[in-house]
Amino acid sequence: MARLDPAVYAALDDRLADVDAALRARYPGEASGRQPVHTVYVPADRVTADLVPTWGAAALAALDAHPPAPYPVELDRRVRAKLAREPVEDLRIDVEDGYGVRDDAIEDADLRAAARALTEARAAGVGPPRVGVRIKCLEAATRRRAVRSLDLFLDACAGPPDGFVVTLPKVSHPAQVAAMVDVCGRLEQAYGLVDGALRFEIQIETPAAILAPDGTATVARLIGESAGRCAGLHFGTYDYGTACGIAADYLSMDHPSSDHAKAVMQVAAAGTGVPLSDGSTNILPVGDTETVRSAWQRHAGLVRRSLERGFYQGWDLHPHQLPTRFAATYAFYRAGREQTVRRLDAYLARRSGGILDEPATARALARFLLRGLDCGAVDPADAGFDRTVLTTLAGPGATEVAPTADRDAGPTAAGDAGPTAHLPTASGEEPTDHAR
Repeated sequence: MARLDPAVYAALDDRLADVDAALRARYPGEASGRQPVHTVYVPADRVTADLVPTWGAAALAALDAHPPAPYPVELDRRVRAKLAREPVEDLRIDVEDGYGVRDDAIEDADLRAAARALTEARAAGVGPPRVGVRIKCLEAATRRRAVRSLDLFLDACAGPPDGFVVTLPKVSHPAQVAAMVDVCGRLEQAYGLVDGALRFEIQIETPAAILAPDGTATVARLIGESAGRCAGLHFGTYDYGTACGIAADYLSMDHPSSDHAKAVMQVAAAGTGVPLSDGSTNILPVGDTETVRSAWQRHAGLVRRSLERGFYQGWDLHPHQLPTRFAATYAFYRAGREQTVRRLDAYLARRSGGILDEPATARALARFLLRGLDCGAVDPADAGFDRTVLTTLAGPGATEVAPTADRDAGPTAAGDAGPTAHLPTASGEEPTDHAR
């Protein structure tokens, strides 16, 4: 018989109520919905209405010009279809480093022209699903220009386009994030937008964004100061490495200094619902076939490395990087699909085997399949489970999802007649990258 007075339980709940509320607010769980596999950065003066199909055509032409394809033959149909259908998932119109410093009148004109091009592209059905602007940073020398650029772009678009996000570069202090929150609020008032309509990504490009002078993790405070407006943390490979004193020839996404920064970002963002993005490689697949294929191999390896480390998004800077971006992403999810389905099926059936999975691992397994579906690597018929089942298992309350008892013994692959057969699965759907 339990001996504690019920009042002890009530007192414990009361004592930790504020902590419970703070934890729920700070750590709502992984964000739902599709995360783009990449962000493409294009200087504002190079944005045209046909940019997306032009990039796709250039990527396809590169594959034809430098055979064989830099990926297994079984991926060719899927990669080429993606390049023809949706080669750019997330476009960032750049008026920062990729654009440079220009006269105010020129930047004003370029932003307005880019906004018109985007409007035309979307009207023609060839715009990217997500789009945004990378403004200059909020340091003293550029902050007025940064805010003006954002204001002018919104004006030219008659408000934020669907899927719009602002990229705030070179953040080095939480006060800059708090200031950006205020700017967003004032712009919402000026344009008659609902509160919270404007969100921004924080670029981690300075050591001060990782480690504060007092030794604390600045990036955790950056998320806290964003007041729920932080749409992502994006790593800036070259600015960060340069600031750390790395020689130019060794600046890379896989340098130990980059790995350290991204590990801190990952811990700070875990459970907050703020997605992460790795940076870019400036080794471009251009030139003769030997040079192109070498750059493709390097890019594919970096994309795969990021995925294995839990960074499901990265930057692409050139159309010729698109084939290896999608091929490496598809290969990652397709290689792990069958084993993931088997493990999740065994978990739900309470079968023991060589791997003992628990609720936290089941969440990871379900999220893996959802990401594979969202990016088009896995077809609904091959996911093994209905999307609603996966969403339930992947959610914040997944630890409370009871495994199904008395299931048939023996692991199965997706599509086999076995323990997963009674679960509802999507059917009659074409492979798509628009799953949400």
